[in-house]
Amino acid sequence: MSQKIRIGKIATLLAMLDESEYSSFDAMFNEVDTCLGKVGSMNMQKVISSVETAVKRSGLIEEGIYRETHALYHTIVEALEGVTRGQLAIGETMRTVGLRFAVVRGRPYEEEKEGEWIAVAFYGTIGAPIKGLEHEALGLGINHI
Repeated sequence: MSQKIRIGKIATLLAMLDESEYSSFDAMFNEVDTCLGKVGSMNMQKVISSVETAVKRSGLIEEGIYRETHALYHTIVEALEGVTRGQLAIGETMRTVGLRFAVVRGRPYEEEKEGEWIAVAFYGTIGAPIKGLEHEALGLGINHI
């Protein structure tokens, strides 16, 4: 089973690059559907809600289709585990965060029967609530729809 596109790589690039850098990757980005946004909270409910709302508003998933929302939820949680080093309760601690997110939907496999998949990438800074003491963080989640 071989992949024709790498949705995780695309999501990671979209989350990390500045808009001025997108043009170098236009051909790759045009192979998939995407949604981009930002979150400034480590409260897990707020992060999930922000991403879900943006994705539904963009039309990337169908709101009334449970399996699409369910796949997105698990993909967000998987990506957050990367950002928080597996400590999802981080919203309860004193941390500042500034994350960009990218959600990518596509058909990564050459075999059409493998269907559509979704990837969520978070990239930005997280750290102590003191300006300048943050560090970069990256998280990626991938799931089938």
